[in-house]
Amino acid sequence: MSARILVVDDIEVNRRLLAARLGAEYYEVSCAESGEAALAVLDAKPIDIVLLDVMMPGLDGFEVCRRIKASPRHAHVPVVLITALDQPEDRLIGLEAGADDFLTKPVADLPLMARLRSLTRLKRATDELRTRAETAMQLVGGEADMLRQLTDAPAHTLVFTMAAEEGRQITRRLRGESQINVFADPEVFLDSAAKSAPDVLIVDLAAEDDGPLRLISKLRAGEATRLMPILVLSAADDEAGAARALELGANDYVARPIDRNELAARLRTQLRRKRYDEGLRRSLQDTIELAVRDPLTGLHNRRFLDSRLFRAQQRAADGLEGFALALLDIDHFKRINDGFGHDAGDAVLTEFAARLTTTVRGSDLVCRFGGEEFAVLMPGADLQTAGQIAERIRQTIEALPFAIAGELLAVTVSAGVAAAGAGTEEHRETMLKRADAALYAAKRAGRNRVGTAEAA
Repeated sequence: MSARILVVDDIEVNRRLLAARLGAEYYEVSCAESGEAALAVLDAKPIDIVLLDVMMPGLDGFEVCRRIKASPRHAHVPVVLITALDQPEDRLIGLEAGADDFLTKPVADLPLMARLRSLTRLKRATDELRTRAETAMQLVGGEADMLRQLTDAPAHTLVFTMAAEEGRQITRRLRGESQINVFADPEVFLDSAAKSAPDVLIVDLAAEDDGPLRLISKLRAGEATRLMPILVLSAADDEAGAARALELGANDYVARPIDRNELAARLRTQLRRKRYDEGLRRSLQDTIELAVRDPLTGLHNRRFLDSRLFRAQQRAADGLEGFALALLDIDHFKRINDGFGHDAGDAVLTEFAARLTTTVRGSDLVCRFGGEEFAVLMPGADLQTAGQIAERIRQTIEALPFAIAGELLAVTVSAGVAAAGAGTEEHRETMLKRADAALYAAKRAGRNRVGTAEAA
């Protein structure tokens, strides 16, 4: 699994040695001799992971990490701090600066490569989301706004450990950071993770068999749990077990003896990354909604109607179910805009849409077709049923004046209805033309009425 890695160290020998180790594993390596140079490289070319020395002249590694994580453009890039500092407070400073990991020199190949593979996998998943949501970031808000909206959400963490005392200690250590639920039975833990949608999962590797590793594998295979961050607790001398957990899909690990502050900081790191990805998914969903919904009325738009109409036509052609389509046009709508202004016209459209959705059947699809035109797709309806629904809509609109701009406006609607029975092979454009012809026949006949198209 290759990736583009930036090695940052003010000592040339260190840069060369680390670059050689990474190159032997087929990573694409760039180097920078200072914090300033590292930031310049990030601005100039795509980087997947930053391996950053802490003790450097000028900008030290902590400050460089803070600047990377504060940048909307680079905040998603994983940063691994590599240093000779080995005190718990040093790791805490690095994690609080936003580092995704903190490795102590000399770094052995096993933990380094395991970390890189894990972070590469996570980075690629995030990059895919960012690519899909790029338009969303422009339409529904930037990344900084997105992250601010998610920051204050309460966190929920599930813990699996077979040692009751360990569970109590974790609960005490993370008090104030997250709501904690502890489980000793792996199946109950799996079931709760799938049903309760926690933010982070903690799995204790301390067991006589490979049960915890199998548990991680099951979590990654489950549809409901495959994206949940997994934080592993490992023995101090069990680098192989921790590396295996990362290979199976764990996101991070904490080695014993467990420092409370480090555990909390790593939990926050996982929570921050999860919420970042959730924000991307939400922005993507918002963009999809913008593409298929009318922003004024909240109804689905013509694009969405076309896709649903195509499905209905296929079901009818297959002999499964007929359908009907009604096109509705607000009568004399131009007079409303000209006489009361476009704000009043928008208010009429919004109120019309609200009445329309409460008048149709629950299975019917209501869309804004364009301008003052609306459409109702009625699955399973024949021409008679569709005509009755359209007539009910007409009566609902006519019965009660619209309260707009301090006045009561009498509004009416004309409708055209067409139907296709099961076994009918009719292109959706033909169906639209028949309903449209029935609508204009109703308008020519005096408006405020329902026209029906002849059977196909």
